[in-house]
Amino acid sequence: MDGTQAANTAERVEPPAGLTERDAAVLSFERQWWRHAGAKEQAIRGQFDLSAARYYQLLAVVIDSPAALAHDPMLVKRLHRMRDARAQARDGRSLHPSN
Repeated sequence: MDGTQAANTAERVEPPAGLTERDAAVLSFERQWWRHAGAKEQAIRGQFDLSAARYYQLLAVVIDSPAALAHDPMLVKRLHRMRDARAQARDGRSLHPSN
């Protein structure tokens, strides 16, 4: 999927209570699948006018909100699992490996 397709597939619906329109757009955006490395980052810049780093900071806040969990529990739980797995992998790497 490229940035143009991503922008065209985003739904414009009224966000549920407790979510801003941008929060709902972020969740909708995260439901998509990306085939090429870099395509998602280009779509983030095009759709949200944010750097990828800033987008992922925003995503972290959104998925921690109870409103997001109520809106799309399967997606939010999947994103939590992915975040937890990345954190666990980071914690498993040691700066000072023991021999």
